[in-house]
Amino acid sequence: MGRYIVRRVLWMIPVLFFISIVTFALAHAVPGGPFDREKPLPAEIVANLNKHYGLDQPLWKQYTDYMGFTRNPSGEFAGLLQGNFGPSYASRGRTVNDIFAAHLPVSATLGLAALAIGVGMGVPLGVIAALKQNTIWDYLTMGVAIFGVSVPNIVLGPLFILVFALTLGWFPVAGWGRPEQLVMPAIALGLHESAIIARLTRASMLQVIREDYIRTARSKGLSERMVMVRHALKNAFIPVATILGPMFAALLTGTFVVEQIFAIPGLGKYFVTSITNRDYPVVMGTVLLYAVFLVIANLLVDLTYAFLDPRIKFT
Repeated sequence: MGRYIVRRVLWMIPVLFFISIVTFALAHAVPGGPFDREKPLPAEIVANLNKHYGLDQPLWKQYTDYMGFTRNPSGEFAGLLQGNFGPSYASRGRTVNDIFAAHLPVSATLGLAALAIGVGMGVPLGVIAALKQNTIWDYLTMGVAIFGVSVPNIVLGPLFILVFALTLGWFPVAGWGRPEQLVMPAIALGLHESAIIARLTRASMLQVIREDYIRTARSKGLSERMVMVRHALKNAFIPVATILGPMFAALLTGTFVVEQIFAIPGLGKYFVTSITNRDYPVVMGTVLLYAVFLVIANLLVDLTYAFLDPRIKFT
């Protein structure tokens, strides 16, 4: 397994390098520039800003400077390869590293809480629906799942605020910093994920419990609980684990809608505003950050397969 992990880690390098090239090219292909305004700036100021940030250089030179392949005017290598994501064009006086340091922990906390809710609700609901197929429990749990999939966060968030904050007064309307301020946005974000997990768990469990080895386990006299937990659920969880990788990366790097509704100072808005602002370093940084989380999450999912199914071997 060690050799497999090393090989996968080494493959991350060309993957991330390719993503950086594509992202850089697409970001610069968008019409306009980072200093375009509704009221245009004087041409001399725009020229000075472009020169200051190196945007007057050829595109290949801008890329090599950003990556840290070439020296800056002070004679140092100071690019992405050295851990420097560069300055933000829209947030003057702040670097992309500053933005990540301030807002990524907030989005990560919210994302992990939402993922825990999604798995904690989705897996039990899916198991119950599968074991009680075509009963009232199946219809109820799948009804909850369909509700979670059908109702978007932009509706669910204000509904939670209206009922649980303004009417019942159980939680604060918005904000961040106290544990009770995490509850509503985490549930609003995790309910959709739990619905997806519940439906997938149900479908996977229905397939697994009809397999021959489940009948064999029952014929050996094992309790139904032991059969479900040790044999059925582990194999049924493999498809669920597959979607947890992309889900983990998406939740960890922030979600724009929920953060906006609950006034959470997370990273989600930078995924959107960096495009409209032509803030090239923030675009590159957020995309590469998401890519790193996605690649690492998929590696962890692949390693989880070996734990769930001993027949899977890594070479």
